[in-house]
Amino acid sequence: MRTPSITPVVKALMAINIIVFGVEYFGHKDMIVSVMGLHYFTSDKFLPFQFLTSLFVHADLHHLFNNMLGLFFLGPMLEMYWGDKRFLTFFLVTGMGSGLLYMGLKYYDYSMLESATRAYIEHPDLNQFSKFLYQYFPDGIPHNAYALIEGNPNNITVQNSVLVAQECLKSVLDTPLIGASGAVFGVMAGFALLFPNTELMLFLLPIPIKAKYFVALYGLYELYAGLNKMPGDNVAHFAHIGGMIFAFILIKIWGKNRNSFY
Repeated sequence: MRTPSITPVVKALMAINIIVFGVEYFGHKDMIVSVMGLHYFTSDKFLPFQFLTSLFVHADLHHLFNNMLGLFFLGPMLEMYWGDKRFLTFFLVTGMGSGLLYMGLKYYDYSMLESATRAYIEHPDLNQFSKFLYQYFPDGIPHNAYALIEGNPNNITVQNSVLVAQECLKSVLDTPLIGASGAVFGVMAGFALLFPNTELMLFLLPIPIKAKYFVALYGLYELYAGLNKMPGDNVAHFAHIGGMIFAFILIKIWGKNRNSFY
């Protein structure tokens, strides 16, 4: 596939993401993530505008690069097809929609964790605490909770295990969703729906593959990874799927109203 010249909205979106990352890189990451990242709606840090601003915050250079690469290669064709206003609408709606789905699924996960934490606080026991950590925190105690035992697991007592459990719960509550991945997955899905037979050449797979097959396989992988989350995997796979779902919905709606293009 020949990549079209970068289009105005794609260029602007990439510029915003790069500028925000630059501010993060030069020492303001904690502030940027705290204010702009999408926090769970019961967190003290949650603000409604974070559904939008979280799309422009990234964890590291690798995270930023992957998202901008997908936007750079696939975004221009959608923007030329729809026009700048419709493409921008598509990008923002799929991105915020992915956050909405993520929030709904987190409600389920967080509710289970909250119930388990309350049950442990009512009947604390170090053997049960080990099982609690193994089930809900297979990657280890979160940093803030670890500080309560001064970095030494041998310092855990029944009394401070309750404090650690409470801090673990709070750390999950205050961990935000960040990145443009949901919107970029929306762009990928939109591209596959509108240009299904366009052949893509991937870096790790030096043979052409049609867009519809590539996106379908990628979507199945995200579903599998989301359902079988491995220790150390901090990727919000269902947010990616959310972006694809909202892309499908938007394109179906717009397909019925072809005279209402911006």
